[in-house]
Amino acid sequence: MSMTPQKVLIADDDAINRDVLCELLQPEYTVLLAKNGGQALERAARHLPDLVLLDVMMPDMSGYEVLRSLRAAPATAQLSVIFISGLDRPEDEAAGLQMGASDYIAKPFNATVVLARVALHLQLVRQRRMLEHLANVDGLTELANRRRFDEIYAVEWQRARRTGEQLSLALLDIDCFKQFNDLYGHPAGDRALRAVARAAGGQMRRPADLAARYGGEELVLVMPDTDARQALHLAEAIREGVSAMAIAHAGSAAACLTVSIGGATFLPDSGEPAATLFEAADTQLYKAKQAGRNRVSWRDSATHSNGGGQV
Repeated sequence: MSMTPQKVLIADDDAINRDVLCELLQPEYTVLLAKNGGQALERAARHLPDLVLLDVMMPDMSGYEVLRSLRAAPATAQLSVIFISGLDRPEDEAAGLQMGASDYIAKPFNATVVLARVALHLQLVRQRRMLEHLANVDGLTELANRRRFDEIYAVEWQRARRTGEQLSLALLDIDCFKQFNDLYGHPAGDRALRAVARAAGGQMRRPADLAARYGGEELVLVMPDTDARQALHLAEAIREGVSAMAIAHAGSAAACLTVSIGGATFLPDSGEPAATLFEAADTQLYKAKQAGRNRVSWRDSATHSNGGGQV
């Protein structure tokens, strides 16, 4: 888990309250300050704090209005918010909680109570993010899992259709992996799969690129806004990187662990389903296997050509 301090945004029009809360929280957390609702929304969107301490009564926008705006924006919709207010009637507290606030602290606040509640809600934020992370990660390879790939691929296909950018996708399969497991055992097979995953994931250097475990010994690579030449170069780098690890494989013609990669680059249009690109990459993977394995086969829909790095 990252040791980076969690971020707390304090939004209060009273300078004394801001200073007191800042002094109270700064030893443990990164503190951001806002003196009105507009600043609170701007800084929440820019910094995405882990927790917002939000005054209810502010001159330009009430805390309730700020919370409504936070919930309406996808980037800030899930932020945890604690109201801090001089309104201490039960109906005021209930109103804040019903709007989606995580907690409600009445003024004048007690420092010990504030610290305890902030610590509790930040722990819940950490736990929620850890669960979200685990839900998207393959436990063996630590790459994205099939579920995460499906989500990202659907988004990138729609984005490419909207922007007119090229989208490249590759399927990677470890050659003769059943024989490898039979010869060396499944623990060795797991280690080999993790090594291949590191080699593939290490080439996915842009934030938008994704390497995922699709199933068994098969990985899938998504490369948005990437033409066939760039994608083929990257796939060849992965193939060569796996061969360079020189993992012994007596059941392979190469005598070491190798991979075959099939890929395709499309300019998605409104008439094509998202499965078209995946199926094209799968066809190219089959061609790479049939041509002798340890190679890359690629289809470029822009030029209607098939190509590949041959070994």
